[in-house]
Amino acid sequence: MSARRWIAALASTVLTAGLGTAAVTATATGAAAIPPVSHCGTEASGSGSNGFVNHDQLASALQQLETSTGGTVDVEVAGYSNQGRAIHIARVGEGDKVVFVQTQIHGNEMHGTEAALELLKRWGSDSPAARELRENVTVVVIPRLNVDGGELDQRQNAMTWDDAVADFPQLEGVSPAWNYNARVGGFDINRDFNPDLDYVPAPEDFPGNSADTGWYITPEAQTSRNVYKALEEEFGTVDYFVDLHNQWSCYATDDLENMSPLSISAKFIDNPAEFGNWPKFDMNASKRANVAVYQALQGRGESGFGDLTLYPQDTNLPGTALGSYQLRGSAVVLFETSSQTQYDGMKRNGMLTRQIETGLGGLVDAVADGSVDALDESVYDTIPQRVYLPAD
Repeated sequence: MSARRWIAALASTVLTAGLGTAAVTATATGAAAIPPVSHCGTEASGSGSNGFVNHDQLASALQQLETSTGGTVDVEVAGYSNQGRAIHIARVGEGDKVVFVQTQIHGNEMHGTEAALELLKRWGSDSPAARELRENVTVVVIPRLNVDGGELDQRQNAMTWDDAVADFPQLEGVSPAWNYNARVGGFDINRDFNPDLDYVPAPEDFPGNSADTGWYITPEAQTSRNVYKALEEEFGTVDYFVDLHNQWSCYATDDLENMSPLSISAKFIDNPAEFGNWPKFDMNASKRANVAVYQALQGRGESGFGDLTLYPQDTNLPGTALGSYQLRGSAVVLFETSSQTQYDGMKRNGMLTRQIETGLGGLVDAVADGSVDALDESVYDTIPQRVYLPAD
């Protein structure tokens, strides 16, 4: 099935969205290892989210990318947010292996979107390497899932509990979901996922907790699920799922020698059997995918990219996209870039964006040439643990 036919089937009920104004790209700066005495976490460089692409600029950048590549990068609308903003999807490649990448599920976590735009340019180019890559892998990207939260520069989407009840009347009188924040009027979308892609919200499953599966009550999580479901129908298994996030700014490597600009993880489920029968769950495949990212960044020498760490391994989060999709058989990778707009603004933006490009690009290269399958998953357990540091 062609990319355009596939997305048409996915979004048969989605109207074509208007595209906006000119794009803004990240400014690259030099990268180097960052000593742990460095200032972090208490200033937003006076810019907050202003230096990142907004919704209209993202739409325009994607439209320009589709035009400049002659449709090699295929861009469509996969769904709409609660406030009616278009959620875009970009697809490149024709290979039998598929990598599904999702960015900015939390609105104030923006570096992944910038990196995704740069990688789509690379993958869609006319270089011999890009042409060969496209023959061997299909990459599908949601470059900003939480489009409302992105405009508001907040973690949650923009959806009240009353909105949820209006969409699902069976929830009338039920306690709000535990991941709903009444103060901002929005949900943490990344707790709204369920490995059962056909799940319908049931009153007895609320309010739930972080160790439970989610409900697909937010239109953003529904959009991600619909994309994933369409890819399953096309490929059988969604081979790889990558979720690009940001974390607290101040983490160090476990030897306290340098700040850690990135944490990664393959671990989101303690016991798959707790959530049903999921025979395609493959922790080792997830570990190998993370090793591909790790080795790509280690290969950058003294750049500072090699100071990545492991995200905490005591997590059990079936209600996340990573947890739910891992249960269904995807090898998963979490990127947690050490910076958020409220703490750092544009500080180190170029370096932080390029480290995502390097790590994610390395994974896609390894999937395309098949080398990911030969990686030693035990290397994953040697990646240093992250160490929390307070703001200074």
